[in-house]
Amino acid sequence: MIKRFFQTISDFFKDVKSELSKVTFPSKSETIGSTTVVIVFTVIVSVFLAVVDLILVRLLRLVV
Repeated sequence: MIKRFFQTISDFFKDVKSELSKVTFPSKSETIGSTTVVIVFTVIVSVFLAVVDLILVRLLRLVV
């Protein structure tokens, strides 16, 4: 029973090592490009939400 437990743990770590060897990390330029896309998208969504909020506040003031 204990031998099987340690064998299972050993197999698990072998699988982890195998999967980690398949990992590819992005290059510096890919990371910068992805970060730029995220920042630009965040700014666009922020501006959109600010405009929608401004419009809704003005509409609410007209109603009230």
